Amino acid sequence: MPQGKLQVVLVSAKGLENTDFLCNMDPYVLLTYRTQEQKSSVASGKGSEPEWNEDFIFNISEGASELALKIMDSDAGSQDDFVGEVAIPLEPVFIESNIPLTAYTVVKDGEYRGEIKLGLTFTPEERESRDFEVEESFGGWKQSSYTD
Repeated sequence: MPQGKLQVVLVSAKGLENTDFLCNMDPYVLLTYRTQEQKSSVASGKGSEPEWNEDFIFNISEGASELALKIMDSDAGSQDDFVGEVAIPLEPVFIESNIPLTAYTVVKDGEYRGEIKLGLTFTPEERESRDFEVEESFGGWKQSSYTD
């Protein structure tokens, strides 16, 4: 698995289920890659068609192969409501380096709950190639004075 930086451009969502009955919901997104979690701003009063237009950067390392998005509705005075989630496989962006703005299906309890639009860009980390000749010239086996 490659290492580097993943840029996520969170644009908007549409068709989300409005969890507030009396007014428009205030959605935000929790973006998670392994132990790294970032939170978008709250799209106050934007209801089921929020726009964020925000960038997030994640450090990609060995192990996880997907980005998890959890859409929540911010509720003052009570626990935030879960709206839906998306699991985005990262293999395509590792191969292509860039996935243009794409709509991903939001699900809750296995059912369609709208879509979220975002773009992904992966910048691989420059890896230094090892020069073993140089390494061996500093106390390597060639300079050993061991004899039987």
